[in-house]
Formats: sequence, structure tokens, C-alpha cells
Amino acid sequence: MNRYSVPVRLIGRTVRVMLHASELVVYDGREEVARHERLIARNGSRLELDHYLEALIRKPGALPGATALDQARAAGRFTPVQDAWWEAAVKAHGERDGTRALIEVLLLNRHLPHEHLVTGLAAALKTGALTADAVALEARKAADADTGHEEPPQPPSTNQTAIAPLPAAVRANLPPDKRPLPSVAPYDQLLRLRRPDHPTP
Repeated sequence: MNRYSVPVRLIGRTVRVMLHASELVVYDGREEVARHERLIARNGSRLELDHYLEALIRKPGALPGATALDQARAAGRFTPVQDAWWEAAVKAHGERDGTRALIEVLLLNRHLPHEHLVTGLAAALKTGALTADAVALEARKAADADTGHEEPPQPPSTNQTAIAPLPAAVRANLPPDKRPLPSVAPYDQLLRLRRPDHPTP
């Protein structure tokens, strides 16, 4: 007697729903695709903004009036910081592109913790960095600082082609390097061949 959202990619597909005392869980095969707090009254709706992002990025004009956005605000999952960054992005890039940039930021929630993303948004807003890439960078800095893996300050470089070091969190998860140490023995052999007492054939 109520409506619950699922990701837009499942439109037209049959899913399995497990109804519990306080929540409802939706499965596509064996994969859990949605989990909602169960509604007590009838004719209500529980909509997750994340479920609509792939559709909204194609039609960003639908976001401002979306019921899912209203519910996210009421639940505290869409914060005043996100609203402020959105407003600044719209001023900088226009309604359509600014809203699309916000949706790209919201998609980052699938890979970054919400609190780090909000911290990244606040830092990006402070510096006027109004792109999803800038927010992702700031959010990852916040995540590194939160886990104690903050990168040590790097000396300034005049080499424009220098490669940025991998974040500490990435380096910590790399497999051990089992390659043998490099050897210069073949070059020594070449040098010996080119000496006068070892004429080349």
C-alpha cells in the first residue's frame, strides 16, 4: 500500500522484496539493491535520491522539484552545504550545467563517505572550486586526514610534467613488489667490449 524506490536501471524488471517489522529490503536476484525504513501509514512513498541520479544527470532540470530531493533534505542527507555549493555552481555555470555538476557530486556518495563528501564540498565552496573533480579531491584529502594517512607536504617543483604521488591510502593497499632489483651488469659488459683492450668484433 506504499511506494518505495529502486535504482532506475531496474525499471521494468521484477524484483524480490523482503518485508520486515521496521524495514523493507529489495533484491535483484541475490544482490541487495535498496533498503528503506518501512512506512506505517498507507499511500506514502519512500524515495532515495541516489536511485534517480542516472536519470537526473540526463534531465537535470527535474532535480529542483523532485520529491526524492525533498525527502533527502528532510532526512538530513542533503545538507545546507550541498545547497550552497549548488547555488554557487548554478551562478558560475548556469542552471543546467551547475545542476549537472551537483548530480556528479552526488554520484561520488557511492564511493566516498557522506561526511567526507560534505567536508570536501565546504572546502571546494570556500575556494570557489565548483566542479565535481575538485570536490572529489577535497573529499579524499578529508578522508586521508581522518584516517591519519595525510600526505606529507611536498617541496615545490618547477617540473610541469612531474607525476603526482599516489595517495597513502592507495599505496597501503598495493600488493608487494616481487620484481628483482634492476641490474647494470649488461651495461658493464657493453663498456668492456668498447674499451681499447677489448676491441669490438
